[in-house]
Amino acid sequence: MTSGLSPLPALDDKSAILLIAHGSRRPAANADLVQIADWITAAGHGGPIACGYLELAEPDIPTAARSCLVPGIERLLMLPYFLSAGVHVTADLEEIRQSLVTEFPGVEFVLCPHLGLHPLMLEIVKDRLREGVAQMMSSPAISITTEAVTQP
Repeated sequence: MTSGLSPLPALDDKSAILLIAHGSRRPAANADLVQIADWITAAGHGGPIACGYLELAEPDIPTAARSCLVPGIERLLMLPYFLSAGVHVTADLEEIRQSLVTEFPGVEFVLCPHLGLHPLMLEIVKDRLREGVAQMMSSPAISITTEAVTQP
């Protein structure tokens, strides 16, 4: 899945990654973020990496962040796996970051930009539209009749 994509940024052995998602009561939805973490590891990140959820799933963000802070880690890159800059991205995550800064004053906590309107997002949208068209073309046509029903 990661072939043909740009390489990971150069991270030293003092950096950890925390992927952050909203969280869901549906475990399969939360597993998507774990898959992303696995891909990042497969792409060459050898340091700590964890997934944390804002709500509805475990671990929560502070717990996941703490799991990354093994001896020698000086920086935690906090990547919000969010499409829009709603209140969670613009306020809640910064509040959590500030709390971690207070708890771990010797560690740098970097809140990365959310996924948002990254230029590659258009490619993802086009790809999903192509998949939808292919699905539509392979499914039997569904027709809805609007003929009037007469009562005897």
